[in-house]
Formats: sequence, C-alpha cells, structure tokens
Amino acid sequence: MSALPSELAQIDWARPWYDAVRPAWEALRLEGEEFAGAFNRHAALLALRNHRDLPISFVPQESLPEGTAYEEFISATGKVPTRDNLHDFFNGLVWQTFPLIKRELNALQAAQIAAAGGNKARGPARDAATIFDENAALLVVRASSEGRALVDELRAHCWDAALFEKRAMFGPDAQLWLFGHALMEKLVAPRKAITAHVRIVFAPDAWFSFDAAGQRAWIDDTVAQLLRAEGLTTSSFTPLPVLGVPGWWPEQDQAFYLDTTVFRPKRAA
Repeated sequence: MSALPSELAQIDWARPWYDAVRPAWEALRLEGEEFAGAFNRHAALLALRNHRDLPISFVPQESLPEGTAYEEFISATGKVPTRDNLHDFFNGLVWQTFPLIKRELNALQAAQIAAAGGNKARGPARDAATIFDENAALLVVRASSEGRALVDELRAHCWDAALFEKRAMFGPDAQLWLFGHALMEKLVAPRKAITAHVRIVFAPDAWFSFDAAGQRAWIDDTVAQLLRAEGLTTSSFTPLPVLGVPGWWPEQDQAFYLDTTVFRPKRAA
C-alpha cells in the first residue's frame, strides 16, 4: 500500500469536520511511507485490542479469505483488511481515535454474523452497526432543558429552529463529532446534501470544560458502554445535513436552511 500522496493532499485538515481524527493523523507522522505501517506502529503504541483481546493490526485486503465476512475476520484475528484508498485510510484513523466504540461495533457485528449461522441475510442490528460505522456522527448535547429542546427540534426536522435560531448553542452546549469513515471520505469534496446519521449523546456540564483529548476519551468510553448495554437499531439515528452545523459552512443565513431539497421536512408516520 502506498501513502496515497495525491489523495491525501485533497484533505483539508483545517475543516471542522476533521477535528475528531486530526490528532490521530498528526500522530502518524507520515513521511512518504505507506500508511498501513504507520497505522500499525501507532496501534501498537496505543495497545489497541479487539473484543477478543487480540491486538489490532492493519493488513492488506488480500489477507481476507474468500467467503469470510470482513467483520468476522476482524473479530477472529484482530486484523483489519486495508485497501489503498481514502475510505480505508479514514477507517484506520477512526480505529485510533475511538477504539472502544470500534471494538463494540465489531463485537455486535460478529455476534450478528454468528447468530445467522453463515447466512448472508442482514438483520436490523447488523444494518444499524454498518450505518454507524460508515456514516455516523455523534452529537454531544448538554443534558439541560435547552439541550433536550434542541434535540427534539432536530428529530422533528425543525431545521430553522434548531440550526438557525439556536445556532449560538453549537460549541457551548452542542458539538458534532464525526465517526463514520465513509462520511469523512465524502466530505473531502463537501456538498450541501451530505447527511450524517446522528446518534445523540447527552453529556454533563463538566464535559464542556474538558480539553479535546478528555472530551474524546469520554465520548469513546460512554458510547461504547451505551452500545454494549443497548445495542443498535436504525431508529437510533436522526439525520443531519453536515454543512448545516452552525459555523461549518459560509453563508448560513435563514434561506440556507429553508432549502427543502437538503433540509427536508419530516415525513408523516
């Protein structure tokens, strides 16, 4: 695997949607080498393990045996098949940013595959885990009446009320942290219509005074525990057009949020 110099050069690391994984990228200290080697050194430094307590390592895609599910292979071996593309590059960064969440997702996926007894049919829990892995963002919201009102408006697709009228809450009382590696890949070329599957995480007041590393560690531990205790279904998510996050895109006037081709009204039940 190469270092993908031309593709990596397309990433604008100053964009706020890369805040979550930027420290992992900086820690790799890539200098023209293939990125899987740097991933493996950093994974060893962090002592990353999967749910079977096997060390996490990144291996070429060809290491995945034919007929074996990707998630099943990671569960059984701790080895993450990695291709020479941005999609798998961001996946590696997420493993080194939120390792506890990744571990729980893989455990859930592996359990679903085992329960299916080799049947390729996918159930709702496995579908939800895949959505989480690929396209999720974590909206951390202050556990207050104002925070809960914001969440209610987002879930109701009251975009103007939640994102324009309450825009001052983003930062002090609500923060979006990207998790899905496919979502990160899409945002290399940002478009207004790119939409995340958001999982809401209510946080105590103290979380908002933590430094970025402390916030990241709290998210990793808290969300992993929630996954272990509650599992996942597709109803766990609410949609959010990422460029609608206040401060994440220019010209976010009221008309920006009235564009119903992107900020769509909630469909009737």
